[in-house]
Amino acid sequence: MKELTKKAIKEFQENYQQNPVQKVLRKALVKNPIKDIATVFEAQQNVNYKFSIDLDTLSPNNQRSTGRCWLFAGLNVLREQAAKRYNLKNVEFSQNYQAFWDKFEKINFFLQAMDDFLSCDDDDDRTLKYLLRQGIQDGGQWDMFVSLVNKYGVVPKDVMPETHSSSNTYFLNRLINIRLRKYAKEARTLYAENKENQIATLKETTLKELYGLLCTALGIPPKNFNFEYVDKDKKYHLLKDLNPISFYQDLKIDLDEYASVIHAPTKDKPFMKNYTVAYLGNVVGGKLINHLNLPMERVEELILAQLKAGEVVWFGCDVSFYNDRETGIWDDQSYDYDSTFQIDFQMSKEDRLDYLQGAMNHAMVITGVNLIDEKPTKWKIQNSWGEEKGEKGYYLMSQSWFLEHTYQAVVHQKYLTKEELAAYNQKPVVLKPWDPIGSLAK
Repeated sequence: MKELTKKAIKEFQENYQQNPVQKVLRKALVKNPIKDIATVFEAQQNVNYKFSIDLDTLSPNNQRSTGRCWLFAGLNVLREQAAKRYNLKNVEFSQNYQAFWDKFEKINFFLQAMDDFLSCDDDDDRTLKYLLRQGIQDGGQWDMFVSLVNKYGVVPKDVMPETHSSSNTYFLNRLINIRLRKYAKEARTLYAENKENQIATLKETTLKELYGLLCTALGIPPKNFNFEYVDKDKKYHLLKDLNPISFYQDLKIDLDEYASVIHAPTKDKPFMKNYTVAYLGNVVGGKLINHLNLPMERVEELILAQLKAGEVVWFGCDVSFYNDRETGIWDDQSYDYDSTFQIDFQMSKEDRLDYLQGAMNHAMVITGVNLIDEKPTKWKIQNSWGEEKGEKGYYLMSQSWFLEHTYQAVVHQKYLTKEELAAYNQKPVVLKPWDPIGSLAK
């Protein structure tokens, strides 16, 4: 490795001091954020919340200090169906109920996964270390949402409202992960001491303890409830003696009929093939994570088909860059970091995936699009960050941002061609646990 010498540093300093652009920038950045300095004002002049297809959807909600965006987005898809079925102006399902069972299933998923490493004599095994480091998190993916709803159904929000811990999950997650790592250590020790017959009891004890912790922090999940509502015609209704599964079934929507399509233009993931990720999931025995990889233009066509049919689209993207959370606009043309700092920051979508610069990290719902000559120019998004930001909680993404930073969309299988459906139903290629396609929406 080459050492940084004093001579080289002196040359860097002299070169920098001769650059008048950086001198001005340095003064500006004393009291201004980098993003503000790099803003391209001209690019924002023509950005407005007007769309040729703008679905009439319910008001946005707020995931608070959690990584539950994928659950919120999934439940937002379902509540649109509920609003139509029951003729409602607004309705919201309990995200806390869904998160409770997600955490408990993830706890069990982790415990079962540790069985694969009981005899592993390499304490630095990469997969083991990865799973221990990850523990359980708030984040998830579409197929994990489907597994939860199929097994546990849904309930109205007032049946299991938020608690402080459900809206602020950091410390609860930390406690759970401490206990899970302790279990991993104890189980591996028992195996090494030829006490394998005691591991099942240890596992049961851990499940019992953490179920109790979840009940204490999040509340006890309801088994039965009544659903009271007043419809758009101001008529009162009461549905008695429901349970979470029957309530979901009454919505008349089958989540298993939807497919996850992705755009991952990397050499290791040919298009028209189905992919899954090792050790990714929540419900043991639930729906396998499936991603059909397609060209971006085809992903766009599928999203447009569903929007034109009047149905919103769950999608996953990378919101970590080129964004203005105040105005709610994601537009890569609105920021010019390259010219500002005289550095080329550009990377292709393929390179961002391969070199860990890009990955899906947030899920939302597409509710509209603007078409000019049948070509998209911008997209309307229902987010889960409250109504204070953006356009009363709705956000906008430019077409260029959409192409570069959208990685996943969920569409009804009826929009897939026969060839695509056949590919989606193939036995999936199993990717490593740390593959960027396995990243969790938070």
